[in-house]
Amino acid sequence: MKIGAIILVFAIFYTGLMAGIFFTWTNAVTPGIGKLSDMGYLRALQSMNRVILNTSFRIVFIGAVIAVALVPLFYYQTFPNNIFWTFIAVFIIYWIGVFAVTFLGNIPINRMLDNTNLETISIEDAKNLRMAIENKWNNLNLIRTITSGISFLLLILSLLNIEYDKNI
Repeated sequence: MKIGAIILVFAIFYTGLMAGIFFTWTNAVTPGIGKLSDMGYLRALQSMNRVILNTSFRIVFIGAVIAVALVPLFYYQTFPNNIFWTFIAVFIIYWIGVFAVTFLGNIPINRMLDNTNLETISIEDAKNLRMAIENKWNNLNLIRTITSGISFLLLILSLLNIEYDKNI
């Protein structure tokens, strides 16, 4: 098996895991905690954001970012074939829709929440904080859900295309 094929498999695996994580948050986690009181919502989101920053998550998150960047490099010989442009599209979609959105959008919101002492915050301040973050965070996560899902699907279709066309 060629190194490019191994990297493609890792890209599919990692983007699939990330798409699943984002989908679960969009489909179940945020709607579920959205039903909580303001303080309950803030405590739950703060706790989950702290817990998710573990070694396994970091490996998968960074693994996907690296793998989707490496795939076009290892399939450069397919240029100008459509498969090459598909890999470039995946790279752009994933890096903007997941990586950039996470670092420029979700992480600053998470840090703002993490730096808030929920034991001393007033009920009014809790309500205002929730109003400031909930819709924005959810919309940013929806972008990550859609773009990671598209990236995952395009990578699978690319693999099928490569299997179909053994000349690649």
